[in-house]
Amino acid sequence: MDDTGVNAIKVLSGGAMRPLLVEAIPQFERASGTKADVRFALTSALIKEIEAGAMFDIALLPRPELDALAESGKIASRSQTDITRSAVGLCVRAGARKPDIGTAAALKRTLLEARSLGYSDGPSGGYVANLLVRLGIAEKMKPKTRLTSAPVAELVAKGEAELGIQQIVAILPVAGAELVGPLPSELQNVIVYAAGISVRSANAEGAHVFVAFMATPQVARIIRAKGMEPG
Repeated sequence: MDDTGVNAIKVLSGGAMRPLLVEAIPQFERASGTKADVRFALTSALIKEIEAGAMFDIALLPRPELDALAESGKIASRSQTDITRSAVGLCVRAGARKPDIGTAAALKRTLLEARSLGYSDGPSGGYVANLLVRLGIAEKMKPKTRLTSAPVAELVAKGEAELGIQQIVAILPVAGAELVGPLPSELQNVIVYAAGISVRSANAEGAHVFVAFMATPQVARIIRAKGMEPG
């Protein structure tokens, strides 16, 4: 996926999109003849880089953050295109009992009974922190909360957290952890990831081709296989 050729497009992507892009990028390269150099990092880190003038062609980030970059003149106006919709789920260590999270009351009870809870300091982590407040258990959960910049399911797989909450797309690839299911619909937070083209893109034509490719049926099949829905 890395290429230093002048015709390559440079993509900056939030880490949650890694499972999708690792599979989709080779197909894009074969179909288009254009190479893609993709770098994954935390959304917050990428935003700082972009605001500081980083050179890139496409940013693949949560829609609110991408829209803010468009408003500040870093992303070309009206180039934002929704790619995926990613729901949040709960995971346990492989082989562990899967608790009841079918309703808000059941989820609250499960969290209170857990020895520890892991969640991300990325976009889904902010949602989890607010979720604990909504459920009225934020103070009780503080002593058993584990924050991480790595996939939350890795904490769970290693036994460092009994439960983990993160986007389902980030849970499924982790060996040693199992998805219990999505959080109840009344508490769900769907994160829309969108692609935006840099106002300073060195290969705007290739960037447009990439964005169009991400809307094809073949990519939609990959998106669903990774636990998301097409945008």
